[in-house]
Amino acid sequence: MIALVLIRLRQKHPIYEPLDRRFLYNKSTRICYVKLESNKKRAFGGLNLFLSYLKVERGASGNTLDAYQTDIRQLIVFLNETAHSFSDKNWSWAEISSNDIKEYIDNLDRNLYSVSTKARKIASMSSFFKFLYDENEIQSDPCEHISTPKLSRSLPSTLSEQEIDALFDAIRGTKADDYRDRAMFELMYASGIRVSELISCNIDSIDLNQNVIRVIGKGSKERILPIHSVASKLLNEYIIHGRPDQEIDTSDQALFLNKNGKRLTRQGFWLILNRRSLKAGLTREVNPHLLRHSFATHLLKGGAPLRHVQELLGHSDISTTQIYTHLSNDHLKKEYNKAHPRS
Repeated sequence: MIALVLIRLRQKHPIYEPLDRRFLYNKSTRICYVKLESNKKRAFGGLNLFLSYLKVERGASGNTLDAYQTDIRQLIVFLNETAHSFSDKNWSWAEISSNDIKEYIDNLDRNLYSVSTKARKIASMSSFFKFLYDENEIQSDPCEHISTPKLSRSLPSTLSEQEIDALFDAIRGTKADDYRDRAMFELMYASGIRVSELISCNIDSIDLNQNVIRVIGKGSKERILPIHSVASKLLNEYIIHGRPDQEIDTSDQALFLNKNGKRLTRQGFWLILNRRSLKAGLTREVNPHLLRHSFATHLLKGGAPLRHVQELLGHSDISTTQIYTHLSNDHLKKEYNKAHPRS
């Protein structure tokens, strides 16, 4: 019996196009779903989780999703035809070794892909296994010691301070959802945390007396982050006035709840953010990572040291944080041109 793992992100009635006997393609969301026989759910479940993560948390465009889908699908086909038969019902991504990865890269070489195409495929694969490792789906990353070709990185998009104000000011009212959404958005912009870290927060993760929040980031690394007084005030209002109306099971310690009294999900947050941004009159799609990008860029514009921003974001490598300096440098150039007597 074939089961289909579906992650519906946009359409209520998606249209699927068969690619081959193992895959279906949703033309509306541009996501490839793997048709899973019951003994293959465990092996392919990670792929569908990864696609959802790219769309919901990273705000990946349709073209980006297409590229990742193509690359990971090619990896699966290779493993299916060479290293693994998937006949073992206990097969999982954890069984893939660095030797399997090296064989796959050798196969790319034999197929004479261009340097840029090969680099993209290896980068896609590395991102996929890093995601599985960060989500504790696998115990070790088979790509950890694989040399990933460096591709040019595009600058992250950000919201302007005026757009941030418009988004926050549009959330009015005294319903439980209003209290929750004001607190969530302000907390993300105040701390720069990832949406996965946000939804993982429990009530005891925040200390409103000290104005700090404890989050568990990638690789189960803990960070204690400061939050400003506005975020602290809105969190307190949500806990007192909003959350009790959403709470069904008093034993559930999740900080942010959905309408069913359960812990809010990534997809749930993404839908809320999209709805609120439309009401605020923002003309472009706003994804959760955009708030994180804006947090980093605005801090650097305000003069925060790069190392401090790295710690706040939870980046293990400062080179990841440095991409934001390109955005803040535009601000510095404008200030320089205004201030220098010969500019």
